[in-house]
Amino acid sequence: MLRVWALHRTSMAVCRFRHLHTTGIASASPAASSSAAKTVEPAAPTKWTPDSIRTGLIARKRGMAVMWNDQGARFPVTVLQLENCQVTANIRTVRRDHSVYHAVQVAASDRPAKTTTKQMLGHFRKAKVPPKRIVKEFPVTPDALVPVATSKWKADILQGTTLSAVHFVPGQYVDVVANGIGKGFQGGMKRWGFHGLAASHGVSVSHRSSGSAGNCQDPGRIWPGKKMAGRMGGKRITTQNLAVVRVDSALDLIFVRGNVPGADDAQVMIRDAIKKVAFGRHNQAKGLYEKVLPKGVDDLPFPAGTAELAKVLPPIIEAPAYRRSPFTPQE
Repeated sequence: MLRVWALHRTSMAVCRFRHLHTTGIASASPAASSSAAKTVEPAAPTKWTPDSIRTGLIARKRGMAVMWNDQGARFPVTVLQLENCQVTANIRTVRRDHSVYHAVQVAASDRPAKTTTKQMLGHFRKAKVPPKRIVKEFPVTPDALVPVATSKWKADILQGTTLSAVHFVPGQYVDVVANGIGKGFQGGMKRWGFHGLAASHGVSVSHRSSGSAGNCQDPGRIWPGKKMAGRMGGKRITTQNLAVVRVDSALDLIFVRGNVPGADDAQVMIRDAIKKVAFGRHNQAKGLYEKVLPKGVDDLPFPAGTAELAKVLPPIIEAPAYRRSPFTPQE
C-alpha cells in the first residue's frame, strides 16, 4: 500500500484489512464452466510478489484535467471512472503444450436485461451480477485469482465481487489499452508526416501529394508496407507507464498522469505496467528489495482491491511529489 495510507489507519482498520480476503475466499462460489475453458475457485490469498500478475480493470475515460502537486507544479491528468466493475468468472484452460492459462473475467457498465441475450443473462446470473455491457478477461497468475462472489446467495440480491479504484495505488504505474480515435481516410502528410511537394512554384495542384510511389522495371511493383494514403486511426493502442496520482473510492475515479487513447466516455482497460513489474522482478533477483516497487509504494492490494477494502481506507488518496521542486534554484 502507499505509505501515506498508514497515517489514516486505525487499529480496527488494520484488523479488518488483514481479515478481508480470507472471508471473501471462504464464502466464494465456483464460476460458470464451459467445454473450452474451465473455471476454478481461487486458493487462499497470499502476499503480492514481483512474479504475481494481478487482474486489470475496465473503466470509462471521462476526459482530461489539470492538477497541482504539493510543490505547486502543474501537470495534466486523465480521469478514468469505474462503472460497477465486477468479477464474472475465473478461467483455467490447458494449452496443447500442457501449460495452464489462468485469467480473471471482468465485466462493467450495467445494461437493461431486455437488451441482453439469454445466454449472457444466464452467465451473469450465475456470477450473481447484473447484466453488463462489456466483458473482458485479464491473464493472471494462479495466485491472483479473484473470488466471483463475496457472500452466500440471497433472494433477489446480487452479491458479486465488486472491484474498486483502490485496486491501483497512487505512485504506481499502469498500462491503459483502448481503441484510438478513427480519423478516416487521410493523405500521406497527415498519416505519416510527409513533407509534401513545393508550396510555391513548379507544382500544379499537387502540393499535398505523396509523389511517386513506384519503382523501375525491376522490381516493377510496390513493396508491401509502403507508406501511402489510407485509413488512419481506429486501432487498438496501449499507452505504457502512466503514473497513478490519485484515487477516489467514493466516486471510483482513477487519475493517471498524461493522456490515454480513446474518445471521451470510451471503455478502456487498465492493468499494472508490465515493464515496471519486470524491472522490479530483476531488482529483487539482484537483492535490491527497496526498488521492487516505485518510490513510496510498499505493497499492492492482492489479489485485488475490492469495494470492501475501500471502506477501511480514506475516500481520496493522493501520491506526494518525490521529485525536486522545479521552483527551487539549483545549487
